[in-house]
Amino acid sequence: MTTRMDAEIQSLTALAAEVVERARKGGADVAEAIARSGSHLSTKVRLGEPELVEEAAHRSLGMRVIKQGRVALTSTSDLTPRGLDRFIKDALELVDISQEDPFAGPADPDLLSKGALPDLDLYDPEGGEVTAAQAIALAQRGEKAARDADARITNSDGATFSRTAGAFSMVLSSGFQGGYAGSYSSLSVVPVADDVGGKKRRGFHYTAKRYLKDLETPESVGIEATRRTLRKLGAKKVPTCEAPVVFDPDAARAILGLMAGCIMGSSIWRKSSYLVGREGTKVASDLITIVDDPFLLRAPGSRPFDGEGLASRKNSIVEQGVLKTYLCDSYSARKLGRASTASASRGSGGGVGPSTSNFILQPTSTPAAEIVKSTKRGLYVTDMMGFGFNAITGDFSRGASGFWIEDGVLAFPVSEVTISLNVDDLWQRIDAVGDDLDLRASTASPTLRVSAMTIAGSSDEEPAA
Repeated sequence: MTTRMDAEIQSLTALAAEVVERARKGGADVAEAIARSGSHLSTKVRLGEPELVEEAAHRSLGMRVIKQGRVALTSTSDLTPRGLDRFIKDALELVDISQEDPFAGPADPDLLSKGALPDLDLYDPEGGEVTAAQAIALAQRGEKAARDADARITNSDGATFSRTAGAFSMVLSSGFQGGYAGSYSSLSVVPVADDVGGKKRRGFHYTAKRYLKDLETPESVGIEATRRTLRKLGAKKVPTCEAPVVFDPDAARAILGLMAGCIMGSSIWRKSSYLVGREGTKVASDLITIVDDPFLLRAPGSRPFDGEGLASRKNSIVEQGVLKTYLCDSYSARKLGRASTASASRGSGGGVGPSTSNFILQPTSTPAAEIVKSTKRGLYVTDMMGFGFNAITGDFSRGASGFWIEDGVLAFPVSEVTISLNVDDLWQRIDAVGDDLDLRASTASPTLRVSAMTIAGSSDEEPAA
């Protein structure tokens, strides 16, 4: 980490420590503060010309105070002496009028992280300091490569380059202090091609990493975006049927994200998840192993400690189809009569709740291409639209597009269909998991195949026999 970011973390720690001390002196039993600073840059070009440049910097404080079982949250970006006075006063006034909660409280002090924090290599000085001019140039290169790749690309929804960088520090009155810095950069390209009937087909491709040098080149992103756009030309519906469905990594990631919400301790104690009472039971096929791993170097969801100061730990969520644990912060753990899994996340306003870090469905050695090749007849999903999921019942239905598989080959593009199946059955019916895991996002999955789902399409078109 750079000396500049080290100094910024120290400055934020001192700021957080000051307000914690003052809140405690003001009568709070517990005071916990987070201080953040950073910058965000987003640029978009379209048809070679800059269309958007947004850049902002921030420095803010959030605090949670607890007094006799009552909790109050406050936040501010006014860090002047007068602003800090108001910030602390508001917290102490709010906590006196809050409702008592017998489960409220800080994490067990005996569980707090102690000693040196692990260095997870989360901050890239080069990526964190990309200028607007550099970002525009990278986006222009990506879009140009997409438009130059094929004459059938007639338009563009643009190319976007974004980067964020910042520092974070947390101070707890129970004795914890810690902070770290992070950065993240991404580039996406969205070409447009004309299809029959005046329809426009859009495809996209993106790359995203903590380190700028780890991104795919703008040219490769643009060329892949064009390939994905052109393969959608001539898309049509298929008849309503039941058939295997293969999810590419981006679509599979969306399915995995539904699981993430359902294994949160907050969802379990509220009984708003179909997985209530399912620990130790079979919830997926033998091929499914899911971990939450905050220790992956340079990964988007990595963190050295959780939002309550507990040392990060790797949690095994599902092992060969069996649900092993829920993810809990201290509050949900108390509600459920168990220990925290060091899965707390703290928002900018000081609020605490359980969350994932790097939530990963483990790949196998099966090549993703082999999954399609071994599928006699079915649907290969690349995009899903809408939100049709009931976390309590597990009912799932989403609009989808992709390709029809015939004899192990992507035969033609498909659009305007709906796929549905209760997710409890969906996870049990997964009969293939690929090897193509890519950690572009903190929730990540390789290619998956579900042995049978309902595909709702038209009644008058038949896939090729």
